[in-house]
Amino acid sequence: MKIASTKKAIVVREYLLDIGSVQVFDNYMISTFDEGATVTLERAYQIIGISEIHFRDKDFGYISLRKHSYAVDPTIYNYLRGLENLKAFAIVSKKEIDMHNFKIEKLFYKKNMEFFIEYDNALAWVKKRLKKNKSKGKV
Repeated sequence: MKIASTKKAIVVREYLLDIGSVQVFDNYMISTFDEGATVTLERAYQIIGISEIHFRDKDFGYISLRKHSYAVDPTIYNYLRGLENLKAFAIVSKKEIDMHNFKIEKLFYKKNMEFFIEYDNALAWVKKRLKKNKSKGKV
């Protein structure tokens, strides 16, 4: 039985947006936004569109790498909640302010959302959530 994969994750596609970048992998995507950017509903629709291109018929996870400080319009979570196939939402940051913001964002999102200090832990959690959903009979 194989416990962990030794192969590196392959970027399926990378999108450069006006507020940062989104990397798409086999069953998850990672966003890194620029310093001072504002993630508005319009910009969230760009990311939702990317998810629909790559994950239209399959479950996926989303990792927000918060290397820089930027603003998020919390109403976008009302729309993200509607993505039935988004099974895991992870935020990665070492900044204390992001931990406080996460608590507020989680109130709006109300689905599987976790905060991590280490990227590897976030990725492992996302993969575990996706595996759990797959084993429930969802493909």
